[in-house]
Amino acid sequence: MPAENTTPAAASPDVPRIPPLPEEQWDDALKAVVSVTGPLNIFTTLGRHPELFQSWIGFGSMMLMKGTLSGRVRELAILRTAHHRDCAYEWHHHRRIGLEAGLTEDEIAALRLDPAGHGWTDQDRAVLTAADELHATGTLSDATWAALSGFLDEHGLIELVILIGHYHMVAFALNALRVQPEED
Repeated sequence: MPAENTTPAAASPDVPRIPPLPEEQWDDALKAVVSVTGPLNIFTTLGRHPELFQSWIGFGSMMLMKGTLSGRVRELAILRTAHHRDCAYEWHHHRRIGLEAGLTEDEIAALRLDPAGHGWTDQDRAVLTAADELHATGTLSDATWAALSGFLDEHGLIELVILIGHYHMVAFALNALRVQPEED
């Protein structure tokens, strides 16, 4: 049986397929997240599936706030993934987080271009190549693995691959559900 709150498939891409959950329907887990982040549409939309949301938010929070990767590496990977998936929501939010992690406006703009066209460090280039290869082939070449192994430990290598895959999944959900960026 279709959900009552969905809109027809032919609706405008500017209209969410599943609207954010109204505040009076938030459970304790969603209230706790929103008390820290504000009522972001990603959370209030995914919060419509409470069991899935509770599992996902713990995993996502670990990757974003408690991971072993530096903020720079994490945000380079996420923003390059958002670019590949053409995910405006992910790009919008992680642009700000990337700036907070030390990326410059020029670097963020360059993430939408061929990496050869910007003066990336070898480490930055390895992260971008990893995001590009995982997007294109679903795996990493031996050369990219070797480059990443030059500055990431075992935990970092695992985490980078999982991070990129996770943000592909998040972009799929945001794009398919048509979650709209908040108005600033």
